[in-house]
Amino acid sequence: MNSSLTEPIHRITTRVLYGDTDAGGVVYNANYLRYFEIGRTELMREWVCSYRDIEKLGLILPVTECYTRFKAPAFYDDLLTIETSLTELKNISCRFCYKITRQEEGQPRPKLLVKGFTVHASVNRDGRLTSLPDDIIEKLQGLI
Repeated sequence: MNSSLTEPIHRITTRVLYGDTDAGGVVYNANYLRYFEIGRTELMREWVCSYRDIEKLGLILPVTECYTRFKAPAFYDDLLTIETSLTELKNISCRFCYKITRQEEGQPRPKLLVKGFTVHASVNRDGRLTSLPDDIIEKLQGLI
């Protein structure tokens, strides 16, 4: 399962909330998909357009496939860096790859916690596959 990021890579930090953890104080596995969403949403907002703008066009981008590889746990109050890149684009779908890391004290490089990808289809409100508008495709192509 290839989840390698490609340039340009969008980076954002977020802090682990207490509610993101399980009884063991570790981030619950499904919450990493929320962190992926944070990375993807902010990449889109800063470099393409907001999801709200896409919804105003009558389109949504549901997840049709996802993959997550867990390497090390995150804990309450950790400051995470979410790296996101667009790695594949078609008229009706796209693939984003992610890497989540935590900088550890005294270590030169951040610790890899999770990597993965999500695939999204462009559908209209009736659930039918629909091409993204040309202007959005053009902006997304600039990220490949």
